Amino acid sequence: MSDMPSVLQRVVQFNPIRKLVFLLVGLASYPGLAWINKLTISGTEHIKNLPKQKVLFVSNHQTYFADVITFFHIFCAVKWGKQDRLGLPYYLLNPFTRVNYVAAVETMKNSFLSRLFLLAGAITIKRSWREKGKDVQRGVDPADTRKITKALSKNWVITFPQGTTKPFAPGRKGTALIIKEVRPVVVPVLINGFWRAFNKKGLRFKKKGTILSVQFKAPLQIDYEASAEQILEQIMDAIEQSKQFMLQGRHHRSLLPVVS
Repeated sequence: MSDMPSVLQRVVQFNPIRKLVFLLVGLASYPGLAWINKLTISGTEHIKNLPKQKVLFVSNHQTYFADVITFFHIFCAVKWGKQDRLGLPYYLLNPFTRVNYVAAVETMKNSFLSRLFLLAGAITIKRSWREKGKDVQRGVDPADTRKITKALSKNWVITFPQGTTKPFAPGRKGTALIIKEVRPVVVPVLINGFWRAFNKKGLRFKKKGTILSVQFKAPLQIDYEASAEQILEQIMDAIEQSKQFMLQGRHHRSLLPVVS
């Protein structure tokens, strides 16, 4: 039993397996993004020429899975030369797989689909503030931090600094500490509409015909010598989840549609 984590890790890293998972998940999710709802994308010029490692995408969070799956679609489309659009999903025949995403352990154990999606590059961590729907208080597991820094050394990583789908929840300082240690390129992402179109898990439709927006912003100019608190504040401003945006009443920001 002690060998199981290492076996699973090797399977996750086996590229043909990840390509197959991307293909299956991509084909299943494409209609909901492109046909049943309307996905508008902007800012992919900011990700077209990024290095293949030490890139951290920081985003607000609206569903458990639909957000990440959409990012995967966009990264694959950009790899095939598309800008600010998906087009037909032939990009899934040779997807961009050098990307991981941070997810809570308990979230990834909830269903068969979530367990399958583990193979798409999940970095599972224990939330230090919440478990099984209850508030907890415990320190950050150093092993979780090592998993994220190791992934960044080889790939792109997607993380949600708030660790919850609740808008304007406070950011978690662990993200800033990793940024100070690894010094990656940090790309803010702003999403909207997913909370309206999908249920909380992002696997079932709640409202069809919704405009889904994904905006990639320019990489942040970060002073890596600044305090973790200052870096976190910069990130929360960039993803428009800081106190100043909450006071403006922008509960769920509606981005202008981008013609694709």
